[in-house]
Amino acid sequence: MSVEGLILTDQGFRRGRLHFGKRIVAVEEAAVEGPYILPGFLDLHVHGGGGYEVMAGREGVEGTLRFHLRHGTTGLLATTVTAPLPELERALRGIREAAEGPFGEALLGAHLEGPFISPRRLGAQPPYPLLPDPEVASRLLSLAPVRAVTLAPELPGALDLVRLLVARGVRVQLGHTEAGYEEALAAMEAGAAGFTHLYNAMTGLHHRAPGVVGLALERGPWAELIPDGLHVHPAAIHLALKSIPGLYFVTDAVAAAGMPDGTYPLGAHRVEKRGEGVWLGESLAGSTLTQDQALRNLVAWGIPLEEAARRLSLYPARYLGLADRGEIAPGKRADLVILDEDLRVRAVYLGGQRVA
Repeated sequence: MSVEGLILTDQGFRRGRLHFGKRIVAVEEAAVEGPYILPGFLDLHVHGGGGYEVMAGREGVEGTLRFHLRHGTTGLLATTVTAPLPELERALRGIREAAEGPFGEALLGAHLEGPFISPRRLGAQPPYPLLPDPEVASRLLSLAPVRAVTLAPELPGALDLVRLLVARGVRVQLGHTEAGYEEALAAMEAGAAGFTHLYNAMTGLHHRAPGVVGLALERGPWAELIPDGLHVHPAAIHLALKSIPGLYFVTDAVAAAGMPDGTYPLGAHRVEKRGEGVWLGESLAGSTLTQDQALRNLVAWGIPLEEAARRLSLYPARYLGLADRGEIAPGKRADLVILDEDLRVRAVYLGGQRVA
């Protein structure tokens, strides 16, 4: 199979034809016209979409995958919220089962956003935080392929849990935290690598108390950020791009994404979609963002298309250590999104098969 247009390669955009089966065979340069051809987007923080949510089990996970595939996301981490342990366990079993379903190739694993987070920085998280517990963590990790965990490093036992998770190959991210700079630095020295929805639900930057945001901007190797125009001002995005080499973008989408205004589930909560935002009272509660809209937002805010696309694909792939995704080159998976001149999705391929 082949498609032609303006292809994002490891050497930048090239006009030509892309030949592929399940994997990419060749990039043939040619003076052709056509759409943008990008590597499929990877979203490492997504709770739901299209009326579905990950916490509902296999059906919710599969519905979330179908919705985001239509918007160019060819790989995602199904992300949980804090909940009573039986509900978390059910959600993780659903994630494991969905990996065997029709769109399982797009399921990269699970992201546990909690339950080891600060009760003082829940944001829209349901009120079921737990103190770090290695036995509980090991139990959760046994139920599904957990690739990332968000935790609050100031909690008792957090540093030992960071070390345990890192030893198990899990990416540890700091978030939903009251930690100061020194506490967060200790977690980084123990192996924590990233920051969850940078700027949100963490201690901010002050010149005498740099906080978690200050640490991320000073020496953070990786961080995720929500570019929906509500969670973070574009100026703060540009600052993060200058400061954090591995900054990548996520949606933090919830069930309300792609749906009309109304109330939707977020774990134990009912949240309200009003316009482009989702709210729990006056607090933001995830987003309605999709990765194709994230790309359009970033370009509108002055970020070059090539860089924006890479930070939605290559960067999250590298963060998770996925060598076969996130870029267009021979031997890589043929996970592709094709966009028109307005950056609207025209087609999506997953493993060489057109799925949207």
